Amino acid sequence: MRIAKPLLFVLAALAICVVVAATAALVALPARAAAAAAAGADPEVLRWAFVAAAAAAGLSAGAAGYAVAQVGSAAVGAVAEKPELFGRMLILVGLAEGIAIYGLIVAVLIFNRVGA
Repeated sequence: MRIAKPLLFVLAALAICVVVAATAALVALPARAAAAAAAGADPEVLRWAFVAAAAAAGLSAGAAGYAVAQVGSAAVGAVAEKPELFGRMLILVGLAEGIAIYGLIVAVLIFNRVGA
């Protein structure tokens, strides 16, 4: 199977955006944590908040990957037999991807709660 050049360009641009966002987060979060620690927050609480946020985001991303793999393989089989099911299967795969977004929201809420 050959991937079209415009699709490769889009995937490369998406990968670059992810790398830039991750770099910005890695630069900004320690600075905010240091500011919160200087404001009187307990460093032990901040440490566990970062662990909890990382666990929420990481485990939900892993669960979303597993869900998309299971739903995606079933969707491919269903669409191969009945092509008119494509729209419904796309919705199911999108719902499986939503698990990762929920984990990211929980991580942001944890950071807001501790003031980091």
